[in-house]
Amino acid sequence: MIARLLLVFTMIIGMSAFAQKMPVSYDFSEKFSDRYRYSNLVTIDNDGDGGYILVRAYFQGIILKPKGYFIEHYNKDLELVSEYNYKLKGMQFVDGFTKNGQLNLIFLNYDFDKGIYEYSAHTSNLVDYNFKKQRLLEFKTPAVEGAFGKNYYNRNFKNGFSTTLLFNPKKTGFLISTHHIKGKKNQHTIHLFDTNLNKKWEHDFSGEVEEKNYAFEQIALSNNLEDTYIVGKAYFKKKRFQVDERKFQYELIKISRGISKTQSFDDPGKYSEGLYPIINDNRLLCVGFYADRKDNRYNGISYFDVNPYSLAISSKKYHPFSDQFMEDKFGKEEDKGIKNLVFKNAIITKEKDILFNAEEYFVTNSLQVTGAGQRMRVERFHHNDIVSAKLDTNGDLIWTRNINKAEVTQGDGAYASYSSYNKDGNTYFFVCTAAENPQLINGERLIFKQGLSRNRNVFLISLDASGKLDYEKIIGDEEARLPLMVSKPLIDSTQDQLLFYAKRGNKKQLVEVVFK
Repeated sequence: MIARLLLVFTMIIGMSAFAQKMPVSYDFSEKFSDRYRYSNLVTIDNDGDGGYILVRAYFQGIILKPKGYFIEHYNKDLELVSEYNYKLKGMQFVDGFTKNGQLNLIFLNYDFDKGIYEYSAHTSNLVDYNFKKQRLLEFKTPAVEGAFGKNYYNRNFKNGFSTTLLFNPKKTGFLISTHHIKGKKNQHTIHLFDTNLNKKWEHDFSGEVEEKNYAFEQIALSNNLEDTYIVGKAYFKKKRFQVDERKFQYELIKISRGISKTQSFDDPGKYSEGLYPIINDNRLLCVGFYADRKDNRYNGISYFDVNPYSLAISSKKYHPFSDQFMEDKFGKEEDKGIKNLVFKNAIITKEKDILFNAEEYFVTNSLQVTGAGQRMRVERFHHNDIVSAKLDTNGDLIWTRNINKAEVTQGDGAYASYSSYNKDGNTYFFVCTAAENPQLINGERLIFKQGLSRNRNVFLISLDASGKLDYEKIIGDEEARLPLMVSKPLIDSTQDQLLFYAKRGNKKQLVEVVFK
């Protein structure tokens, strides 16, 4: 009897130790009924009082069409406080946020009667949802297909009008870029707003687009919003290119007090393939990837220390992908190319190290035969491998790692991809997958193969300060009966907490994950 008790005690201790492998705890709200089966989460934010605001675009009809925006308000105990149906359709949702107890939803709309595009903010308190519209910008131009966008590859500037809106990571302000081409007129204007929806300035960028078209991707803002740093892809306008010529280059643009400066980064045999600007302690850093050939294959990590006033490059470093990274990704296979990496985030740690994460992302098109025998073009979005890198404060490489996964979706991408969090020198990745267990080869190469189950498991993957990899299934599919929108969490770094939205069909709930 004593031996059996000791065995049970040992098993309990072992299970407890295993449960504490990752320093997280989690809590579920109750499951709520939901009247909108088809919807996409577009905004999740704090309400300013410990609670949460979620906004979903919902779709109805035999042929699904957008019908409005459904707003859910939860308190700090994950209890549903109120719901509101904002029946607004016909506008393109751009972004949303809360500030000072106000919910702000930003839309782009084309008024066919007036022949204008209009950015507007629809603002309401969180009690009676009495939305009021505030016009931010308008511009007269013919309607074009795909006017708004942030396509990372093969941007199209031939439609006559293009625009994009970018927030900085802390969401203290946002930039609106408008580029209008008509005949000999080539007008590119940049506008900056604070999150009180006040326009800070407007800058005529037209002089820079005589020879190049710009696709802006990232921005960084000084604390007082006086200085704006924009990273973008500059596409050359030459009509013909030689086989060995590169059609674009990455540039950093600074706008301050009505004056703009531009810096490019390419060196002989080193071509930027993505840059992320970071402001920290009066330093301006750009980190990213580079290629050593003009065929869009990525070959390593790049680092630039830039003077925040003159944009002169004071230090630059290139680090080829390590043998460990290449083995992580391809195993023993050789001569494989790395392409299509898109930034997810970048931070400066307490130790002043630089951590940044990216994802292998691309879009494919194919023809699919419907039940009626019709052929329909289908767009598929691929969210594949996770790439993570760590540099020290001087830009020297500490490690790069690759985590293998393959996800593809035709619809809501919130369920695919991943989210990350940094704590105590460790980087953690949340992945939601139908796979029961990943493959861990040689203790280092981690591969997630998509399972066939309808339910989803939540895995937490960690990289410690030295890049050592570990993982654990933190929420099993028997407990998380609803799949998490794992790529769209609300992150509260002051509480070391992430909030995830889970939904399937007409059921929904919140999942709160806290780091200990």
